[in-house]
Amino acid sequence: MPKKYKRVLLKVSGEALMGDLQYGHSPEALSKICDEIIAVQKKNVEICLVVGAGNIYRGMAGAAAGMDRSSADYMGMLATVINALALQNILDQKGAQTRVLSAIPMTTVCEPYIRRRAMRHMEKGRIVIFAAGTGNPFFTTDTAAALRAAEMNCDALFKGTQVDGVYSADPKKDKKAKRYDELTYKKVLENDLKVLDASAISLSRENKIPILVFNIHEKGSFAKVIEQKGKFTIIK
Repeated sequence: MPKKYKRVLLKVSGEALMGDLQYGHSPEALSKICDEIIAVQKKNVEICLVVGAGNIYRGMAGAAAGMDRSSADYMGMLATVINALALQNILDQKGAQTRVLSAIPMTTVCEPYIRRRAMRHMEKGRIVIFAAGTGNPFFTTDTAAALRAAEMNCDALFKGTQVDGVYSADPKKDKKAKRYDELTYKKVLENDLKVLDASAISLSRENKIPILVFNIHEKGSFAKVIEQKGKFTIIK
């Protein structure tokens, strides 16, 4: 009998919000992702989100172009707040109750991140969107997702990607890439599989939080994976 997930964290990449665009937000992609989130909440699952910023700005790319890494990372964190507000707006329009909590305080647009406040929002049935990563440079939004999942006592971390699980290589570039149904944290680290960064995997392993990787763009996929149906890779 599959384990029932009562509280989960969904990590959404910034790229997932672009749809077919080169950068920014696709209204259609935003709407579809929000529909997926609401469908899962209707199953009496408490949901929190961490969103990336690859559709607007990448700190690593800025650093590679010669910018100071800390400054570049802070710019990336600010971009995640833009994405969080975009998701909040669409979720609100669809009738969901939401709160954006930022690791970098900016009280004009959202609440500062306070763990107990975030827990209370979730207990009241609100969808909590965590913005600004961990609030520190040199940490990715993957690590922020693992950290918040641990802090919120989540049953699992769900990573919505562009493909239906974890592969040995990029399946869009390598036709011989092998797909995995199940992996251990150790194998992901040893094989340097690029599903989440090493610190996020280590943090999940230490806190015994399973990671489920699935295609966020496939209609109904999040609701299926919550019930451990459909195509996904589980890391535990």
